[in-house]
Formats: sequence, structure tokens, C-alpha cells
Amino acid sequence: MTEKRSLRDSGCPIAFGLDTFGDRWTLLVIREMLLKGKKTYGELQRIEEGISTNILADRLKHLESEGIIEKEQDAENRRSYLYTLTQKGRDLAPIIIEIVLWSGKHDSRPSALREVLHKIKTDRAGFTESLIKGRA
Repeated sequence: MTEKRSLRDSGCPIAFGLDTFGDRWTLLVIREMLLKGKKTYGELQRIEEGISTNILADRLKHLESEGIIEKEQDAENRRSYLYTLTQKGRDLAPIIIEIVLWSGKHDSRPSALREVLHKIKTDRAGFTESLIKGRA
């Protein structure tokens, strides 16, 4: 039986990024946390695209193991957890912004992130900085 190689084993920065955060669901979880401020499992499960519970649990575990998010017990509800982006996770803001801009340019359908797209176009540097510093 051969061991599955990680994309990051190639030494390519793009492969490293794809292996870390490059699948559809992982990027959508990051989007929800970064752009919409979602912090709980329940909030994340209600994303518009309809992520299944097992996929969400797997992606949260992966993001935590990669140091992109942190999980801590909710002080108000000891049975649930809060998920927050680490600085490493917030550093993905420029990538997410580029995806939003690219999609806004090439997708003819109305954008679900219309307000975000407007903020980016109005003050891209300020909006990016606010996301990276966790103030958006």
C-alpha cells in the first residue's frame, strides 16, 4: 500500500496553499468566519451552500490542525465551542478578497457578497487591513 503524498511535499508554494486551504468547503468556512463573523458550529452549518455536518467537522478539525483557526469553549454555553481565525487565518484576507474581485468581474449573476464587493472597491487597502487585524 502506498502512502498518500501531500501536495505540500512538492515544495511548490501553490501546492502548499492548496493543501492547507484549497478545497471548496474549507474556503467557504474561512469566508464565513472572515467576512461574516461566524463563530459557532451552528452558524457555520447554516451557510448558504449547505455544508453537511461531517464535512464541516472535518474542515474545522483540519483548519485547527493547520493553525488557521482556534477553538475554545463558549463561556456562555459550556456545551459549545467558539471558532476564531488566528493571525495565520486572517492573513488569508488578501486571497479571499482577490477571489471576490475575480468572481465579481467574471460571474454575471448577482453577487451574494455585493456589500463586501462594494467595500473592497471603495477602500480595498482599509478593508483588507481591517480583516487582517480582525476588526471587520
